[in-house]
Amino acid sequence: MATQSNKPVAVITGVGPGLGAALANRFAAAYAVAILARKADYLKALAAEIRKSGATVLDLPCDVSDAAQISKAFSAIRKDLGEPELLLYNAGSGAFGNITEITPAQYEADWRVNAFGAFVAAKEVAPAMIARGRGTMLFTGATAGVKAGAKSVSFGPAKFAMRGLAQSLARDLGPRGIHVAWINVDGSIDIPGARGLKPSLKDGDFLKPDAIAETYWHLAHQDPSAWTMELEVRPFKEKF
Repeated sequence: MATQSNKPVAVITGVGPGLGAALANRFAAAYAVAILARKADYLKALAAEIRKSGATVLDLPCDVSDAAQISKAFSAIRKDLGEPELLLYNAGSGAFGNITEITPAQYEADWRVNAFGAFVAAKEVAPAMIARGRGTMLFTGATAGVKAGAKSVSFGPAKFAMRGLAQSLARDLGPRGIHVAWINVDGSIDIPGARGLKPSLKDGDFLKPDAIAETYWHLAHQDPSAWTMELEVRPFKEKF
C-alpha cells in the first residue's frame, strides 16, 4: 500500500504496456505515482515491478469514462499520496469507421474516454493546483485531433474535444502558474502486438514509448518563460 511521501504526486491514466507504462517508469524516479487503468491485474503487476526500485506507486483500477470512478480514485490518491502536482492524461479510445459504420454508442464511448474523462480528471486536480500556484497537466492527443480522416468520424471529434479542453485550460490556468500541454502522438507506438497488426511497418516506423516519455518529462519540467502548449512527436520516417 502506498503512503504519503515527501515526493510530489503524479497521476497517470490509461496505463497499459506501452506509453502508459513508460510514463509510469520515467516519472516514478522523482514522483509518488498513481497509475490508473481498467485492467487491475496488469496495474498490480506493473506497480510491483516499479516498486522494486524503491519507488512509491499506487495502483487504482478505474474506468475514466465513469465520473464516479474517477472521483473515487482521486479520493484514494489524496488520502494515500497527497494532492497531485502532475496529471498525465494518457487514456484513449478509438473506434474507427465512417458515418455509416460507427454507432452512436461507439461515438459516445470515445467521447467519454478522450474528452469527458479528461475534463473530470482536470477538475479533480485543478483546485489544489490553483491554490498552490503551480502544477502541470499533459494530455495525450493524436493526429485525428488536428486532421480527422474519413475513418475518424468518432475518434477525431473526441480528440478535437480533448485538444479544445487543453487549450481552454492553458489560457485560464497558465497565468496562475499551471502548465497545460497537448501532445500529438503522430504514428504507431511500439507496443506488444502492434507489429503483428501492422506487419508492413519496420522498426523505424514506430515511436518508442520510452522516447515519448522523455518528451513528457521535458514538458513537465519546462521553465515558465518557455512553456509549450502543443507539441508533436512522430517517427523520422512518418509523412505529415
